[in-house]
Amino acid sequence: MAEITGRQPPALLAIIRMIDGFTDRTGTIISWLSVPLVLAVAYEVGARYLFNAPTIWAYDATYMLYGTLFMLGAAYALHKGAHIRTDFFWEKFSIRRKGWIDTISYVVFFFPSLIMLFLISWNEFYYAWLINETSDQTPWRPVLWPFKFVVPLACLLLLVQGVSELIKSIYMARTGVELEHKEKVEI
Repeated sequence: MAEITGRQPPALLAIIRMIDGFTDRTGTIISWLSVPLVLAVAYEVGARYLFNAPTIWAYDATYMLYGTLFMLGAAYALHKGAHIRTDFFWEKFSIRRKGWIDTISYVVFFFPSLIMLFLISWNEFYYAWLINETSDQTPWRPVLWPFKFVVPLACLLLLVQGVSELIKSIYMARTGVELEHKEKVEI
């Protein structure tokens, strides 16, 4: 976050810094899931093509690791501005207009959608946990509740980061000052 001086309430900046710092830390931790993902894929490729001995667990492990990495990394991507936005129109808008568009979008679309997704995915996770659901994809048949828990957890992480983004948007709409300029980022 850029250093801003002037009219911003210190409590507002403290909340934003706390949430953004949390998202930075969790994003860094989550990024380490790429290591076992690469190792699992490399092992499977070696076992399959060098030794003609494919594994029964690699398919499940790789889709679960990739899905977990993708879902849990969404809050970090939101924080860094890596989500899709129509830049053709967006760059022409004033800071205030950008703030109003983001504020309305967060309140009308983002938070209600994520709350609904959280509730639905929590029920899916809880049911999978109750019945000890297993995968039908391979003979390994791993339990699915840990993987299904990733969706409500991702929703919670996105909701937390969404609070920070909403505060920044409201501030932009009211003052015309960006608390954080998001560069075009590819993650």
